[in-house]
Amino acid sequence: MKKSTNRRSFIKSSAALAASGLILPNILTSCETKTEAPAIIGKAEKENHIIGHGDFKYKLNKDWGTQNMQKTPVMDCHEMVQDKSGRLILATNHPKNNIIFYDRSGKVLKTWTLGLTGTHGLTISDEGGEEFLYITSNVEHKVYKTDLNGKVILEINYPKETGKYLEDGLWFNPTETTVAPNGNFYVADGYGHNYILEYDQKGNVVNMFGGKGDGDEHFDCCHGITLDDRDKSNPTLLITSRSQQEFKRFTLDGKHIETIIMPGCWICRPVIKGDNLYFAVIVTKSWYVYDGCLAVLDKNNKVLSFPGALSAPEYKEGILQQPEYDDFSFLSPHDVCIDQDENIFVPQWNSGRTYPLMLERV
Repeated sequence: MKKSTNRRSFIKSSAALAASGLILPNILTSCETKTEAPAIIGKAEKENHIIGHGDFKYKLNKDWGTQNMQKTPVMDCHEMVQDKSGRLILATNHPKNNIIFYDRSGKVLKTWTLGLTGTHGLTISDEGGEEFLYITSNVEHKVYKTDLNGKVILEINYPKETGKYLEDGLWFNPTETTVAPNGNFYVADGYGHNYILEYDQKGNVVNMFGGKGDGDEHFDCCHGITLDDRDKSNPTLLITSRSQQEFKRFTLDGKHIETIIMPGCWICRPVIKGDNLYFAVIVTKSWYVYDGCLAVLDKNNKVLSFPGALSAPEYKEGILQQPEYDDFSFLSPHDVCIDQDENIFVPQWNSGRTYPLMLERV
């Protein structure tokens, strides 16, 4: 039986839900306490802790992004991107600090907020030489396009024109965005109805595909989406179907191409760097204990490294074997950001309000 990952469902009222016939899944919210903590290791081991496999090994720095919680508070640290100047940009769902800018040493450069309590997805896009952020909020049920100083350029509400959502819009719970070469952008309604919505640059819906289901063209928690432009002549979309432990490739107009099965991997969003694909695996076994690892794949979708897992990736008869959490490295990793030196920065969900970690490539 598949466990729902729609952890961010919101209840308007019991009567309203009963009248609508909607059924809410079991959820684990960020205010709930996990039942197990990772193992404690010594200071020397902590400072020299190497994780990963093969050519993708990393020195783990758990203190890289740590700040004074009173001065720079966070709740969940959801996603990170890097701008052209090298700054690392973190999205959190603390209303005081939705966006935090770090330098690569872990120093906070600036913060700003839209006052959101549901900041989730963060995408950066270079459009005509100027960079913009696309921010999803599954609590406010909106998508925002901003400049790097927090000025709102575009605000997207629930897609009423599709006829797929109730008038209150509460089932539009967007989790991620990506931007196409022509400037159109895609929104993944990962905690809502599992549609992928394509918008033009003015915010008009021009296409919609997916929806919840078990078919090749469907999703069960389309949590993450990215543009895969490793083949410059034929860019495609990579989209997670997290509850099914797989990700899928689609054409830019929404036609299914392939499904890549990742047993035991509850994938957040795919991230492209060079020829490789990276992602955070928020859960390998259970939502109710600290869990998770990272994955590094080659251009043929073969897993090369599982940082944070006990063993190197293994295939038996062509089937990837489920990774097992090393019980130390991560606390529900939610995203990866890879810098120019191929170091990895990792924000974490429901982790006791931890700040991002750094994995230094060795």
